[in-house]
Amino acid sequence: MHYSAVFMLLSLLLLGACSGGSSTGEGAGTSTVECDGSCADTPTRLTVADVETILAQAIAEAQAQGEQATIAVADRVGNVLAVYRMGAAADRGVLIASATNGAGNAVIDSGLEGISLPATGLALNIDDQAAISKAITGAYLSSEGNAFSSRTASQIVQENFNPGEMNQPAGPLFGVQFSQLSCSDFTVDNVNISHGPKRAPLGLSADPGGLPLYKNGTPVGGIGVIADGLYSIDKVISDSDRSVDEMIAYAGTYQYAAPVDRRGDRITADGKTFRFSDVDFSDLNTDPAAANSYASIAGSVGSLIPVTGYSNGTIRAGLAFGQRESGIRRDSSGFPAATDAFIFVDPSTNINRYPAINAPDGLLTAAQVQVILEEALAVANRARAQIRRPLGSQARVTITVVDTQGDILGMVRSRDAPVFGSDVSVQKARTAAFFSSADAANFLTTQPDASYFDVSSTGLPLVLRESVALGGYVSAVQNFIPDASALTNGAVAFSDRAGGNLSRPTYPDGLQGRPHGPLSKAPGSWSVFSTGLQLDMVYNAVIQHVLSVASGGGVADVTNRCSGVAFDPPTLTFTATGTTNQMANGSQIFPGSVPIYSGNTLIGGIGVSGDGVDQDDMISFLGVHNAGQRLSGAINNAPRAMRADNLTPQGVRLRYVQCPQAPFLDSDVDNVCAGK
Repeated sequence: MHYSAVFMLLSLLLLGACSGGSSTGEGAGTSTVECDGSCADTPTRLTVADVETILAQAIAEAQAQGEQATIAVADRVGNVLAVYRMGAAADRGVLIASATNGAGNAVIDSGLEGISLPATGLALNIDDQAAISKAITGAYLSSEGNAFSSRTASQIVQENFNPGEMNQPAGPLFGVQFSQLSCSDFTVDNVNISHGPKRAPLGLSADPGGLPLYKNGTPVGGIGVIADGLYSIDKVISDSDRSVDEMIAYAGTYQYAAPVDRRGDRITADGKTFRFSDVDFSDLNTDPAAANSYASIAGSVGSLIPVTGYSNGTIRAGLAFGQRESGIRRDSSGFPAATDAFIFVDPSTNINRYPAINAPDGLLTAAQVQVILEEALAVANRARAQIRRPLGSQARVTITVVDTQGDILGMVRSRDAPVFGSDVSVQKARTAAFFSSADAANFLTTQPDASYFDVSSTGLPLVLRESVALGGYVSAVQNFIPDASALTNGAVAFSDRAGGNLSRPTYPDGLQGRPHGPLSKAPGSWSVFSTGLQLDMVYNAVIQHVLSVASGGGVADVTNRCSGVAFDPPTLTFTATGTTNQMANGSQIFPGSVPIYSGNTLIGGIGVSGDGVDQDDMISFLGVHNAGQRLSGAINNAPRAMRADNLTPQGVRLRYVQCPQAPFLDSDVDNVCAGK
């Protein structure tokens, strides 16, 4: 028996799998049962009574803080179970900003920075969307092996890791905030409680106040709170904040808190400890155990509210993750039983949504896609996770294969892989295939401009502030490399690590005084809400959805394609022009993908997302390599001469993949990607 199998067996025996109860632990109500991924087989969900308790505890703390909070609760696959608004809607203005001046105005005038819908005179609010995105973030970033919060997200998406530490590379999940988008063709967008993963209205949130929810060690959802009127990030993590959003959300987690041993502040990456929360139950103004029942306070301080596309204004029960109803279940026939594969299904049919299929362009067969998925999953099952407890756990990931036009040819996931990685794996696969193709430049130059509206507008019509032509990024890349044919001839294979290098606000990554990457905004315009091409490609679609939800459907909602949306602010008109799936759910700019070739011919891409970005790189790269050997060379990784690490823009070599030094649980072999 392999070491990894023995370890899993001992873990189940020692930790008790899903059996056992809970104790008060650190901070009363903290669950101490640790499932180690095995609880996907045991249905556990948030009930209506659970949601009522969570809301009541959060409302009590908000009252004690003297705050008017908006509170959202979601299940693990993103179904919104309740949205509760304290006070009147007119009091709930929210400003999106990564930094503000003394007057409370956004400093950076680019991207989503400075958007505050009430300031436009539209009488619209986004507090509900902010709370929902925070709740979904807490749910999606967490698993039975790790509990992350929106504060954790803030730490890992900024330009330096850790934030504020100069001359350090960007956060390991730099850019992940622009995933789970409302326009994604992968996420599910209906208002009913149904299979997921579901979309998040503002993408993943990096604003403290989003926390995961657990029952007996099993993640069951998340809570999101906004009360301070600022949808932002924590740019200084050397101190300990007293965020009212986080305090109210933390109170809501009483009896549903993450197991202490699984919290982000027990997990490290690059020798640095993640942040989870700057508060604990002892810091609250209330004792959540003494909170009045929801029934006794529900109508006196606020009300449940409907949110177009997300909630019908009632409290609803969540779904049990890992079961057919959730849309993610264990596979019983398509993959070898030993791989413990999980798939995405439509509960009404129980049929795999993304089985291996033939590529429409004829370059990849269903049989080849199946082999790639199996080999990548086999690598993941051997790999040691970076961000999962207990130490020595298997990496849990989602794997996606696409063709040259971004069509999904097949998907599979490990047991208990974090949900956010599902949409992200699709983004990664598409990004690698797109930037390695011969038509990337043509695609970008024919896209509609990103149309920023003037955030200081006081009414209708909205004023167009700036049009950003996506073709400008093409010329920027060509000048930066420099290569006048870049993105036009398919001569260079770009992984997400390579493309991500070019998407950072400094190049090389993190070093002060260096130029910004050609796919990034320049200093003064860059922020986590204004990253560059990544946002500009989907900006119009994101704004369309935000306005649609805020107006209660008065503005037509976006279709399931994030690119190719034209926006005319003065007339508030959106027009869908996209016809391909190349960037249908947006792009991604942190590692975990490689293009797939047959000889020198690009035939697709693979994206992996889950328990560590170096692991993601390795699983995608070795998955293709091992599949190529199994298929007698019919497919392969990019020939070495084509890989982006042959390029030295600005005198600095690009990166292609970075694999962990000694990554396997069943072997001490190292440098596993070298020479391949």
